[in-house]
Amino acid sequence: MPVLEQLTTVVVDCADPVSLATFYQQATGWELTYSDKDFASLSAAGTGAGLAFVRVEGYQAPKWPEGSKHLHLDFTTPHPARAVEELLALGATRPAFQPGDGQWVVLLDPEGHPFCLIPATTD
Repeated sequence: MPVLEQLTTVVVDCADPVSLATFYQQATGWELTYSDKDFASLSAAGTGAGLAFVRVEGYQAPKWPEGSKHLHLDFTTPHPARAVEELLALGATRPAFQPGDGQWVVLLDPEGHPFCLIPATTD
């Protein structure tokens, strides 16, 4: 029997937790459950999952695609092209390097963390 039951939160280091949480809250519609100058968290209703953001003094953004990132987030979306447009309007950027031969799109959040948009499968 495993000792870890369920992943509940992915915590992301950043310079401005409230600003980054606001970006993801606007992008996902998840509920902002807590925020102060050093920490902010979001919750995805009904899933038990969430994202949190913690201030790190002297934070330096990851470099894409040079490999200094520690992790990235993947999100599915039924309308990738529309999602890209909306996320760019919220402050994301689209780097030139796009691996995967068009199977997904890599964007960078306002603090430089890469995340991928994957077309949602429809059965």
